[in-house]
Amino acid sequence: MFQNIAKSIFGSANDRYVKSLDKIVKQINALEPQLQEFTDDELKAQTQKFRDQLAEGKTLDDILPEAFATVREASVRVLGMRHFDVQLIGGIVLHRGEIAEMRTGEGKTLVATLATYLNAIEGKGVHVVTVNDYLAKRDAEWMGRLHQFLGLSIGVIVPDLSEEERRASYGSDITYGTNNEFGFDYLRDNMKHERADMVQRPFNFAIVDEVDSILIDEARTPLIISGPTEDKTDLYISVDAIVKGVDESFYEADEKTKGITWTEEGAEKIEELLADSGLLETPNLYDVENTQVVHHLDQALRANIMYKRDIDYIVKDGKIVIIDEFTGRMMEGRRWSNGLHQAVEAKEGVKIEPENQTMASITFQNYFRMYPKLSGMTGTAATEAAEFWDIYKMNVVEIPTNVPVQRIDEEDEFYKNTQDKFQAIAKAIAEKNAIGQPVLVGTVSIEKSELLSEFLDKEGVKHSVLNARFHEMEAHIVAQAGRLGAVTIATNMAGRGTDIQLGGNVDFRIEDELRDIPEDDPKRQIEIDRIKAEVAAEKAKVLEAGGLFVLATERHESRRIDNQLRGRSGRQGDPGLSRFYLCLEDDLLRIFGPDTLFARMMNSNLADGEAIGSKWLSKAIETAQKKVEARNYDIRKQVVEYDDVMNDQRKVIYEQRAEIMDSEAVDDVVIEMRHDTVNTLVGEACPPGSYPEQWNVEGLKQRIEEVLGITPPIDDWMEEDHLEPELIEERLQKITDDLMEQKIAQTDAEIWKRLEKQILLERLDHHWKEHLATLDALRQVIFLRAYAQQQPINAYKQEAFALFERMIDALREDVTSILLKAEFRFAPPPPESLPDLPDFLTGHIEPLLGIDDSNDGDGSASRAALFGSLAGSPMAQASPGSPGENPWAGQDISRNAPCPCGSGNKYKHCHGAVGGQGAARNA
Repeated sequence: MFQNIAKSIFGSANDRYVKSLDKIVKQINALEPQLQEFTDDELKAQTQKFRDQLAEGKTLDDILPEAFATVREASVRVLGMRHFDVQLIGGIVLHRGEIAEMRTGEGKTLVATLATYLNAIEGKGVHVVTVNDYLAKRDAEWMGRLHQFLGLSIGVIVPDLSEEERRASYGSDITYGTNNEFGFDYLRDNMKHERADMVQRPFNFAIVDEVDSILIDEARTPLIISGPTEDKTDLYISVDAIVKGVDESFYEADEKTKGITWTEEGAEKIEELLADSGLLETPNLYDVENTQVVHHLDQALRANIMYKRDIDYIVKDGKIVIIDEFTGRMMEGRRWSNGLHQAVEAKEGVKIEPENQTMASITFQNYFRMYPKLSGMTGTAATEAAEFWDIYKMNVVEIPTNVPVQRIDEEDEFYKNTQDKFQAIAKAIAEKNAIGQPVLVGTVSIEKSELLSEFLDKEGVKHSVLNARFHEMEAHIVAQAGRLGAVTIATNMAGRGTDIQLGGNVDFRIEDELRDIPEDDPKRQIEIDRIKAEVAAEKAKVLEAGGLFVLATERHESRRIDNQLRGRSGRQGDPGLSRFYLCLEDDLLRIFGPDTLFARMMNSNLADGEAIGSKWLSKAIETAQKKVEARNYDIRKQVVEYDDVMNDQRKVIYEQRAEIMDSEAVDDVVIEMRHDTVNTLVGEACPPGSYPEQWNVEGLKQRIEEVLGITPPIDDWMEEDHLEPELIEERLQKITDDLMEQKIAQTDAEIWKRLEKQILLERLDHHWKEHLATLDALRQVIFLRAYAQQQPINAYKQEAFALFERMIDALREDVTSILLKAEFRFAPPPPESLPDLPDFLTGHIEPLLGIDDSNDGDGSASRAALFGSLAGSPMAQASPGSPGENPWAGQDISRNAPCPCGSGNKYKHCHGAVGGQGAARNA
């Protein structure tokens, strides 16, 4: 109570922080009249002026007011939009590396231009990260006009770009792209063997749009680049057939975690079935030899029981396509790992693609934490503020709206079952549709969207269904969701990032309706004026009808997703309405909701089709959501904890790769590896402090032969008095050093340098890839250490460190063995020769003579004319035989090949010409 009283008097900490920024806003506003007097050229010159000031020692904070004022004035001239004061506050928050929480329709895209421009002036590069390719291209094109006006270069990273295009985009002052593209480019860069092939620059500053979606929702799964392994199709199919025949009593399922465990009876039965099918290596199911079969058995059970078609995935063109649980979007190209995707493919009877082995991976948490400065913007971040601070050290700042919010958020309505609920929803939509009020319906899955569509068809309500399949198309449909009488069904946040304007979106209508009318056609402006007038008239009717009605068919696991959906209504002070419809069969209530007493009360007290609304019930739902949010946070935190272990190792490996690529030569590294390998071999056979008679001499000789490929006189050395392991090490090092010097002396020095670098990088990548696979397997089973009273994460750290050391030892030994034992033969480069040209080439005209010969690819006809006929050259008379004779007639000679007679002409212009007159014609 006292806290609320204090807040009402002094304001919250957020309010006080926002108010403290007013001083900077006033400085920016004071500069506006001065900048309005500038010509366009003077405004553009501001960028160079700021760069000069930074070179003289000023900081970005020093130039912030004038830089922001410059962007605002440029925006008015280029985009016709002037930043509000609250947008300036948002820009300051972004520049400071914080998260700006701004309501839908408050112009976050425009806010980002302030911080991007200021930070791009340094020339170190700024990344603007979006949730999909469509938004990346749209923002780069839309806001890029403003930045280019001020002299900054713009790049955009989307799939299917060439390496050169990617490098150019990353070299730009401001680069737009998706989180996946940025992350995968980082991993791909660290798999390359030449520094010049890398596309990214060192990280500087990133602004993450829809930061909650990218850094929270998508952060549960890491980015992985993988390569195929052996084909195990028969195993997947066999295991799937066994699983489809098991009884429900054989396993226990946990819907919360999507985990399944076998009962004791089930394990015995499965062991029997696997033995009968010949899949077990040994009779005991849990022997180490059967680990792989048991793993695939568990995945097949999860695929058949826990993963539902049209909810978790769809079957499209004979392939399993994952559906994002948060956005409902199809995730083309993404695959579940650890054999789960193959298990689902076997379940659905589609072609089974081979499992992939991880070659490089990183979590979004560790990728984005590499940026020295990171900021973000979204409409909903406050509920996850603790996580943003714990993981990313980013503070969430709630930015006030430019105009007070007028949306009415109604109490939730509860129904007994899905049938009753959807009938009520369809009836409510029909009522709103009758008065022309636009309705945006949020569903949690494709299945629910299609079910609701059937109910609306019965009611005779015309509607659009969006399943988040195509970003660009969905953006155009969602943009018009505010039109009079529009009914739009969207899975979760389909079309997220697109502004819903009442009466319709003018820009999208112009793009859709006038694409066939050229820009310079007078009709175009007439049509634009018509569209603007129609939108204005329609907006007035929609406002009268009550604005956009957002209707949700159930609560999401996260309050934040619910808030995002609500936030689509009531933009910029518009009126609006939001309401959630729930029932006992909703996943959230069924899995996480109040106990069965609550369910029994509702079932016994509610008649069919009857609804109740209660603050107590809404509070119970919110409590369930908080439970889920906490559980999901724990999952993400655990992902980070485990990836942090790998991240430390990843940094070491990637830094070593960079050093190797940047080095002129790596001979010092190779020598050190060789000496360490020798010392390790001797140390294993001759432990420190032991006597010579205790040494494993035979084992040492065998290992030296196996690794170093040499046969030193160790038996003779053993007859010496006072022989120490150190002396054996010195002698072996001397022998191997001499052997390597002989090899190097027989080879060109530059070639040898390149060879050493290539082998070192190739073997480093190979061992790192194998190490990642081992860590993946370790992470799957480490939780079992809890039964031994060990903390799994601590055990994982210890095991991972030991495995890393073992990997480094194996790498040293591998590189040493290859360079010592391999025989390198360097073949001379092939003689340079021009490739054969095709029979058809593009036409060209000889610049001196104007001769046009479309098939004259090598210019021989032109050369003959130039050097033969003009100078009276004997070339024309060089053909043996009299005119009309062709000694090569009937032979398979290409018409574009040089004539066998040696005239220098093509065959078609010489003896291959009709009547043999080619030479005379050219003469």
